[in-house]
Amino acid sequence: MADYDHDNIFAKILRREIPAEILYEDDYAMAFPDIQPAAKAHALVIPKGEYCSFDDFSKRAEAVFIAGFFKAVQQVAAKLGLEEGGYRLITNHGKNAHQTVPHFHVHVLGGQPLGGLLSGDTLER
Repeated sequence: MADYDHDNIFAKILRREIPAEILYEDDYAMAFPDIQPAAKAHALVIPKGEYCSFDDFSKRAEAVFIAGFFKAVQQVAAKLGLEEGGYRLITNHGKNAHQTVPHFHVHVLGGQPLGGLLSGDTLER
């Protein structure tokens, strides 16, 4: 993956250069609603650090930061009221996974039945 792009939209949100409805924030993460929700509840959780993808994050972040980030992901799911009904976490790495913003982020989706993980037409045959 390429070097970190300091001008990506999530970096700008972290720097408060672009407004966002902050759902959750702590020392490790920030969360806000996805602007193109794919479910009734759809939030993005981003780490407060310069990580391009999950691969980059898992290789370079300190263990305490990784733990803090994933605790924040759970807190977002709880804040959205998704614990009882269930929720899905998605992260994409690279072009084949259709990663569109080069800043590691986790999608938290729920609030409705989400169906299977992938539909058959998304897979190349």
